[in-house]
Amino acid sequence: MINKKINRIGILTSGGDAPGMNACIRAVVRTAIHYNLEIFGIKRGYQGLIENDIYKLSSNSVSNIIQRGGTILKSARSLEFKTSEGRLKAHENLTNNNIDALITVGGDGTLTGALNFGSEYSFPIIGIPGTIDNDLSGTDKTIGFDTATNTALEAIDNIRDTANSHNRLFFVEVMGRNTGFIAIQAGIGGGAEAILIPEKETSIEELAAILDQGVKSNKSSSIIIVAEGQESGRTIEIAKQIKERFSYYDTRFSILGHIQRGGTPNSADRLLGSILGAKAVEGLIEGKESCMVGIIKNEIVYTPFEEILNTKKSINSEYLRIAKLLSSN
Repeated sequence: MINKKINRIGILTSGGDAPGMNACIRAVVRTAIHYNLEIFGIKRGYQGLIENDIYKLSSNSVSNIIQRGGTILKSARSLEFKTSEGRLKAHENLTNNNIDALITVGGDGTLTGALNFGSEYSFPIIGIPGTIDNDLSGTDKTIGFDTATNTALEAIDNIRDTANSHNRLFFVEVMGRNTGFIAIQAGIGGGAEAILIPEKETSIEELAAILDQGVKSNKSSSIIIVAEGQESGRTIEIAKQIKERFSYYDTRFSILGHIQRGGTPNSADRLLGSILGAKAVEGLIEGKESCMVGIIKNEIVYTPFEEILNTKKSINSEYLRIAKLLSSN
């Protein structure tokens, strides 16, 4: 039975964009319409909510978008929403538009905003994990992670070609903010000689030992994958230190950057976005709120915002062991 308190739902995308967000928006809109609910798009995330940039969506509004990267609702980071005054404006706009539930798509910043707003105004909100970083607990994968990893992997394969041609050592920096999920998956898939991630410190001495072993094994080229950490560009300093220690290496670096966020979402992210979008609407209908919908071991789960934000998602250490094993000779 439809919860009669939910008649109009708003949806926004916030923070960094991720491939598969449009598939998610499409699923939210069409599921809401299926249950005879009105659905409203909010442009530019929480900032658009504050500025009343809200419009009604129809089934036609989301036609031919499932294959597109980015987000048709646009995205932004809102400092104003972090203030009580900003959240008050947002609540007034939702009230004036008779919107009585909200779906937010984004990462931990988006969930933090949803938690604060929902608690402050007792407003029904369900979050959907949309971030290439894959750093949210409460789901095995986040929307965008799979596509971003494959984009990184394709670049690594291309770099490997030129590394082999010139007997070069390449340092390739991938995104992931303060987590190494993309680095590990793309590193193993790309046959990297070493993978440097924020969760496990690797000293220059350790890295040097790995490269020295490669020289002894007569490797014609080497690729080191570096997760960006808190800020982009740390790869340059690491490459510089290795060059100073091993002057015989023809050393290069490549920072992949935002190409990992864009592009056509692959089938995995289209599927994930579609399922989570539909289940977010159905969760609101069932009376769920202040939680994020995710998939763990192929089961739909709804996890409270507080639990997600207070739980750090762990890297699988077995993946690191296998990566080291496969590159050791």
